[in-house]
Amino acid sequence: TKMAAPTVSKAASLGCNNKPAFPELDFRSGARVEELNKLIQEFTKHDQREYDDQRALEIHTAKDFIFSMLGMVQKLDQKLPVANEYLLLSGGVREGVVDLDLDELNVYARGTDYDMDFTLLVPALKLHDRNQPVTLDMRHSALCHSWLSLRLFDEGTISKWKDCCTIVDHINGATNYFFSPTKVADWFYDSISIVLSEIQKKPQRGMPKVEKVEKNGTIISIILGVGSSRMLYDIVPVVSFKGWPAVAQSWLMENHFWDGKITEEEVISGFYLVPACSYKGKKDNEWRLSFARSEVQLKKCISSSLMQAYQACKAIIIKLLSRPKAISPYHLRSMMLWACDRLPANYLAQEDYAAHFLLGLIDDLQHCLVNKMCPNYFIPQCNMLEHLSEETVMLHARKLSSVRSDPAEHLRTAIEHVKAANRLTLELQRRGSTTSIPSPQSDGGDPNQPDDRLAKKLQQLVTENPGKSISVFINPDDVTRPHFRIDDKFF
Repeated sequence: TKMAAPTVSKAASLGCNNKPAFPELDFRSGARVEELNKLIQEFTKHDQREYDDQRALEIHTAKDFIFSMLGMVQKLDQKLPVANEYLLLSGGVREGVVDLDLDELNVYARGTDYDMDFTLLVPALKLHDRNQPVTLDMRHSALCHSWLSLRLFDEGTISKWKDCCTIVDHINGATNYFFSPTKVADWFYDSISIVLSEIQKKPQRGMPKVEKVEKNGTIISIILGVGSSRMLYDIVPVVSFKGWPAVAQSWLMENHFWDGKITEEEVISGFYLVPACSYKGKKDNEWRLSFARSEVQLKKCISSSLMQAYQACKAIIIKLLSRPKAISPYHLRSMMLWACDRLPANYLAQEDYAAHFLLGLIDDLQHCLVNKMCPNYFIPQCNMLEHLSEETVMLHARKLSSVRSDPAEHLRTAIEHVKAANRLTLELQRRGSTTSIPSPQSDGGDPNQPDDRLAKKLQQLVTENPGKSISVFINPDDVTRPHFRIDDKFF
């Protein structure tokens, strides 16, 4: 017969029977892991506010206004596709929801300038009738970038858009029109300005107040006052493709953290060209590949504790690494996706590991800076930090070293910043609305007034789908009835 070995407690095996176990500490900083977890939870509580019916209605009113405005832009000169599909992302461009350069953007602060922020990708052109993979002309561009010849499109499209192109004449006499991101952005800003000017000549009851319209590089930023809220919309003109680019084809051959959780079809349903160029690229011609639609799907597979750590880390680095602008929150997002591929799913699913994840993200970012290497998640051969000088990366690495030495203090600062922003928002609400939105019951005879059910439904969508994206299908001839989709659900 076999005898069972006597069980020995961990404390006893270490020879410290009567001493209490040490709290778990971070070796580098000496911070208590339990305290870091609590600070991350507190940050999350203040950063993710719940919306009541009134706020949900304000979100819907602002969204309707923006879509109506875009419908009118389409009617100006018929440049935009008649039936268009927008991608609405929670968070502005400055939050790293899309891979765009931040150095040309004016600084807006939550609480001071706006209360909620969104990014809206608006296709100027669509290529949705091709089988994958999509082959782009990258002969003139750095990795992850491309020029776009209008030869891919019909004569009608070329004649509509040729004033937004750079023209290249070939030796054989042929003329090639390259779609210009800067010219498209100029046209888009001018068109939006014309439409907003017309709208403001005939103000309607309950209409949002346009507080600011600015062109930031190739992005148009609009701040709307709606009820007691200020909403920032970063509107980005893009080129939309169905399928998958040939340059990212090898990425599909690798194993990924989302395998078996979502289908490959969901991940590779489409991609965009966004108006941004490489460090040495030609600004007037070069577009950047964006996989924003795929990233929406991948976010479904990321654990809540890792997302909390990411949001807290992002809040710390946005302030700390803002000058010179070398590191974007999008770099941090890419590192998080790489971490998901590298680490076991059951480890990343641990609910009380947010502190470990935060420290790991800081370590990863510092590693990327010291080695001047941050591979694009979808096109790993593209190093997003390649253009930075040694001086810049070492400056930021030293700043991150100070965070790693005292993460608790930097978390407390991030919490104070988000609490201050929330106080500013509440103060604005107490002082009175920026413009009054009538309650849904106040005018039963107006068919354009959203009803109570819509406000409740929208509140439910917002609270149930934090951080998710909404695709909107809109008919410019009937802008009162947008159909929108959160991830893969239609409403």
